[in-house]
Amino acid sequence: MFENLNVALYVTGSIAAYKSLMFTRLLVKAGANVRVLMTDGARQFIQPLSFQALAKHDVITTDTDGMHADQITHIELAQWTQLAIMMPADANTIAKVANGLADNEVTTTWLATSAPKVVVPAMNDQMLANPATQRNIDTLKHDGVTLIDPTVGFLAEGYQAKGRMAEPEDVLAQVELMLIKLNPDAPLKHRKILVTAGGTRQPLDPVRFITNSSSGKMGIAIAKAAQRMGADVTLIAADVKIALPLGMRIVRVTTSAELCSTVLKLMPENDGLIMTAAVADFEPITVADHKIKKQQQSGEFTLQFREATDILKAVAKIKRPDQFTVGFAAETNDLKANAAKKLADKGLDLLVANDVSNPKIGFSSDDNQVTFLRPHAAPIQTPVLPKAAIAERLMQLVVDLK
Repeated sequence: MFENLNVALYVTGSIAAYKSLMFTRLLVKAGANVRVLMTDGARQFIQPLSFQALAKHDVITTDTDGMHADQITHIELAQWTQLAIMMPADANTIAKVANGLADNEVTTTWLATSAPKVVVPAMNDQMLANPATQRNIDTLKHDGVTLIDPTVGFLAEGYQAKGRMAEPEDVLAQVELMLIKLNPDAPLKHRKILVTAGGTRQPLDPVRFITNSSSGKMGIAIAKAAQRMGADVTLIAADVKIALPLGMRIVRVTTSAELCSTVLKLMPENDGLIMTAAVADFEPITVADHKIKKQQQSGEFTLQFREATDILKAVAKIKRPDQFTVGFAAETNDLKANAAKKLADKGLDLLVANDVSNPKIGFSSDDNQVTFLRPHAAPIQTPVLPKAAIAERLMQLVVDLK
């Protein structure tokens, strides 16, 4: 998404300016061409040379000579820019650009730029809450500028409040989402996809439960891949071991019954379902309303289970012809035979089978190796790849489903 993208990074007067060095590094690592502009306030906190070393370009400041024989600096840079990001954005510079003031090389470049713009505020909570600042922020939003809200955190003044600049990794993720939405050629643009992830938990009593080893990594990788392709993603997350992604609707569930009811409720409003969650096949017949004590047992403890609702079979009964369903088969033996049976029995458009008996792939691992099965088509087996790469391959097949 950032490969060869021309990004102008505007750094203004905030102690958070040091994080913009980290952000510059992330942009460069992602393949972007970065040129940095700094206000006088920014230079009080950090030296231009630091940005120059990372971006490999001279830094534009308020002292930069804007007139040359062959070009006008702020116009040349504005025309070069494909994305402008002000990070951190202090109250003073926000006020200037919101009202069209152009009193130095930095603000004139911003005013001359027609590319998409992002502003990432960082300031004291009282300055942020001031009606004048809020009016200026509203003006920027009205003008089409994307605002990435500050968070609640430890401020320079020594207390917790809203005003702390969003972390560089979060800014990069949110900017990527913005670029996806602006991309008219995204293959899944205007498609709504439901993804499930993680392992369900079946309670035995208020403190004990039965679950599985699913980390949720594969499902979350798929949700992110669908999002990168332009889809409007709803992620139904059971128990997951990693951070949930930004920019998509998240619905939390615990048991297989909750997962089933949520999927059936949301399926009609989506174009398809990718059922990645590791769902319990069985659930306890009874759940104790108090902790089961050891002394209440006689040396042996018997649990009775019943078969849980098969979610994919339930979905097959309500699935419209214009919808698709993708299932996962976590197998420990006879992978292809078991997966082929599941593909047919559950009326799936695509099934992803993987061998969870291999400790180097599958549950909890960062890597996976899968076999894609489709009706009336030869199976496709992948090599061992990072789960993010498996997710990309899966979503390419999903693009061709409908």
